[in-house]
Amino acid sequence: MVKIDGVIFKRMIISGANNLYNTYPEIDNLNVFPVPDGDTGTNMNLTMSSGVQEVFNKTESSLSKVASDFALGLFSSGRGNSGVILSAIFKGFAEALKGKDSTDALGFADAFVMGRKVAYNSVITPVEGTILTVIREASQALYDQVKPNMAIDKCMDILYDEAMKSLARTPDLLPVLKEVGVVDSAGAGLCKILEG
Repeated sequence: MVKIDGVIFKRMIISGANNLYNTYPEIDNLNVFPVPDGDTGTNMNLTMSSGVQEVFNKTESSLSKVASDFALGLFSSGRGNSGVILSAIFKGFAEALKGKDSTDALGFADAFVMGRKVAYNSVITPVEGTILTVIREASQALYDQVKPNMAIDKCMDILYDEAMKSLARTPDLLPVLKEVGVVDSAGAGLCKILEG
């Protein structure tokens, strides 16, 4: 599959949300930054669920419409720092796809780069070693490696693999993570969504 439309993207986000739902207690257990309140997985799960509810019963085939409706659903109930940043990633993703019924690998990579930019701009003081680092490094790797006519599932493999590598490095960037012996919780949540 070298292009995705709104129907396929809807299936992708539902699958990503389901994977996060199945693992969000694990994400809660990683939560030590910015405060150790153990709710990052819960917040991301509730945010994703709201986004999915926004598109679940719609039959729209336009990628632009599904992406913007999903982003709106995320934004309307973004919970905690992690939920707000997650909604910003997909807001940027949707902005990059505005007016497009479908996209190829190059457009898909551009959309994640835009998602990264919007996410960084949504935070007053971006902190490295967090979900921001994970989306930055993963989206840049995809952008650097994408080729015309590349299969979308190959793009997802690159994005997920690079996100996991970036996640593994988060303790080296954020001392509190190293101190406790965990990776960034929101970054882990994003990886679960991408994996799904």
